[in-house]
Amino acid sequence: MQRRSFLKQAVIGGAAAGSATLAAPVFAQDSPALNWRLASSFPRSADAIYNGSVNFAKYVAEATDGKFNIRVFPAGEILPALQVLDGVQNGTIECGHTASYYYYGKDPILCFDGAVPFGLNTRQMNAWMRHGDGLKLLRAVFDKYNIVNFPCGATGAQMGGWFRKEINSVADLQGLKFRSSAFAGAVLSRLGVVPQQIAGGDIYPALEKGTIDAAEWIGPYDDEKLGFNRVAPYYYFPGWWEGTLQVSLYVNKDAYATLPKRYQDIIDQATATATLDMLATYDAENPAALRRLIAQGAKLKSFPRDVMDACYREANALYAELAAKDPAFKEILDNYTAFRDELVPWFRVSEGSFDQFMAAVTRR
Repeated sequence: MQRRSFLKQAVIGGAAAGSATLAAPVFAQDSPALNWRLASSFPRSADAIYNGSVNFAKYVAEATDGKFNIRVFPAGEILPALQVLDGVQNGTIECGHTASYYYYGKDPILCFDGAVPFGLNTRQMNAWMRHGDGLKLLRAVFDKYNIVNFPCGATGAQMGGWFRKEINSVADLQGLKFRSSAFAGAVLSRLGVVPQQIAGGDIYPALEKGTIDAAEWIGPYDDEKLGFNRVAPYYYFPGWWEGTLQVSLYVNKDAYATLPKRYQDIIDQATATATLDMLATYDAENPAALRRLIAQGAKLKSFPRDVMDACYREANALYAELAAKDPAFKEILDNYTAFRDELVPWFRVSEGSFDQFMAAVTRR
């Protein structure tokens, strides 16, 4: 298998071509049989995001000839969805697949590992993590939690969610009960929204009963499966709180330290490949899913400019407050926003202009 061969070559490194008889014993000595457990924050039904962990585990097993096996458990099977970080930190499990913004309540700084309001898009996030200071800064943050973090998935820009009524102005946000991520909720609450934290499987009945007025999940491919369009017809974009969502693999630091160096390298390579696979799935599946949703009656709407402007102002005000309280938050915020502000003009010239032209000439 080409991927397996690549991974083996990447971690064996110095073995010379034609020296297989010499390399094989070394390979065996450095290949202990291990069985780890991985807890996911996502249900099997959300296959695009859940399979990020499944694919990662598969690539690790392939690259080690089945010596390093990682069993994946969906949300709620061995740990509640929002307790994966805790389980990895205290060693209940060796690793977990989750989204850092679930842990906003622990420390808002953790969200930079996943998504923050009006932040980076997918390619920009990848650049910050791999060629900027992102991974270095975040490794220092997660070290305090006894965790080694790896990017392990990306959804692309997400949608703004499903609403039972139209949003025509900032005034329409007053009293709106909206299921959202915690960081987005903290911004929206400043505009009168009442944020709700509800697990994915409970969103539909809450919308149907009117317990909540609106909800965001991920995007068309996932949202279609949950049937939100049947109870909340207005589908808004963009999800300004998630220009992308970077999903992460969290590995218990102590468990990671016991791994042979080549197993550590395999984790790095396998998470990178799983990230590309997840993004490709969303990019391939979302367009057709959106067309189906519209055909079924979903009303696609963009957030009004005054709503976007108001949310942007409040996001920046919240950032300033958090930075004033926490020098570590300020350090990452300053680095993150400087990187974003450097990249956005370039993306507008290159990607943005090309995308706008292609959208105009291929409009369906």
